[in-house]
Formats: sequence, C-alpha cells, structure tokens
Amino acid sequence: MSEIGCPIRTDLAVETQESLKKANSDMRGVKYSEKKLENGIVVSVVTIDSENAVKATGRPKGRYVTIEAGQINEEDEECLARAAKELSRVLREFVKSVCDKKIYHAIVVGLGNRNVTPDALGPRTVDNLFITRHIVKEYGRYAFGNENVNSVCGLVPGVMAQTGMECLEIIKGVVKETKPDFVVTIDALAARSTKRLGCTIQLTDTGIVPGSGVGNHREGINRENLGVPVISIGIPTVIDAVTIVSDAVNASRDNTKKMLSPKLNGMFVTPKDIDEKVKKLSGLISEGINMAFSNDEYGDE
Repeated sequence: MSEIGCPIRTDLAVETQESLKKANSDMRGVKYSEKKLENGIVVSVVTIDSENAVKATGRPKGRYVTIEAGQINEEDEECLARAAKELSRVLREFVKSVCDKKIYHAIVVGLGNRNVTPDALGPRTVDNLFITRHIVKEYGRYAFGNENVNSVCGLVPGVMAQTGMECLEIIKGVVKETKPDFVVTIDALAARSTKRLGCTIQLTDTGIVPGSGVGNHREGINRENLGVPVISIGIPTVIDAVTIVSDAVNASRDNTKKMLSPKLNGMFVTPKDIDEKVKKLSGLISEGINMAFSNDEYGDE
C-alpha cells in the first residue's frame, strides 16, 4: 500500500522485495543478491522458491534478474552498449537454463500497442531483431555460411482492442504451428520508483501477465499456458501517479488523502521524452537479444 492509502503497482520483483523488507514482512522463500559491476551497472537477483513467498510477493516462483544502469538516462551511448552486453549475458544464462540445445528455434514476441508510445517497447524491439527462421527454412543455414545460426522469428500480436483476441490466443496458435524451443516476450512495465524509469531491465523465467502493472490483467503468457518455456524481458516506462503523490505529501493529512486518492487511482505517468527513450531502449533490447542468439563468444566475455 502507498502512504496515502492506495495500492502501488509495480512489475519489478526487486521493488516488491524492497517493499517487503521495509515493512518487515515475512520473507521466507525470497532470496536476494546484488552485484555492482565495474562499469557502473548493478545486477540484482530475486528468487522466489516457496508458496509462502508466492503469497507474500504476489508473484510466481522463479528467478527475476534486474539490470540497473542509471546512465542510460544521461544519453550515455557507452552505457547503452554496456547494458546491452550485460543483457545478452543474462539472457544466455536463462536460455541455457530452459533449453539444452546448442542450436535452437526461438520466438520473440513484442507485446503492447505500437500506437501508444509508452507501450510500444515490445513491437519496436521486434522491428530491430535479426530474424532468421524464414531464411533457414527456405535455404538452410548454408545461406549464412554458418551452421550455428539459430532460428529466430518475431511476432507482434497487438492488443485486444485492435484484434479482438487475447495475446495468449494468438501466441498459442503460432507456438503450435512453429514449435519453438522457447518464447521470449518483450513488454513495457510499470515501476514503483521514478529512479527506475527507463533505466532498469528485468528478465524472468516465469513468463508475464500483460498489463498487470497497470491493472489490466490478461491471461498469463507462461510455460503452463504455452507448453514451452517463456523468458520475459521488460523495462518500466510508466509509474503510478499515486506513487508520485505518496512520495511528495505528508501521509498524516487525511484531507489530502481523501482529495487525491480517487482522482489519481488508475492514472499513470510517463517521462516527457518517452519517444526518444523508447527508441533507444528498444534498440538496446534488440541488440542484447541479437548478441545472445548469435552463438559467438561476445556475450560470454
């Protein structure tokens, strides 16, 4: 709960862990570790491995890795490159944990609405991916002069208002037809802290419930529903307006609480330069995925 009485939404497991710790809540089954890299990037891992932890966090069992690179917001191109490289390294770890094949077939799904900038991260990421499945299928890997090329295809299912279908229904059909070894989803997230907007990358092996961070719950895109492993990648692009007010006003002012809570509940805020941020961040994620799927040694350095 926020200090002004409204629930604060976040898609980031690290923020949920922080809230539990601050409230001195029961954290049995929630493991946390953090590592600060020499390049200024902070990598934290939250592992949820018990039913108690599932109830406490409201998140499924699994591993949640957060890459924080605050310099991304400072238009630091070197930081973008470092973050992409770290993303590729972590993604390779996730792929190895869900797929024992050296050469694999993956589907990358860009979730969200391309026409709404804060929600366009997924579709724009897919636009920049190195797609190979059609070439491998038509000409074989000889077309690349490399037998180690993975088969990668992209999917942008849109949103229900555009298609009349749940994203899960569309993805299920594609998975059934193409039979991938695993699925990677890309989606814009909601954050609890303004400092994490546009500079925090979360990867998890639990899949994703599209729209959960902003209260628009849809069917979960996960292993249980698709029948194949699902790795989810996301970056927060919006924050609950209640959070901003909660951080700014004195919670003891009951009149303020009564006045603001109904008006702000359900309203979300995004940075004014979100167009440029989404362009850079979608490029960052696509570069990280392309490196991770390239089967060279770059991402393991």
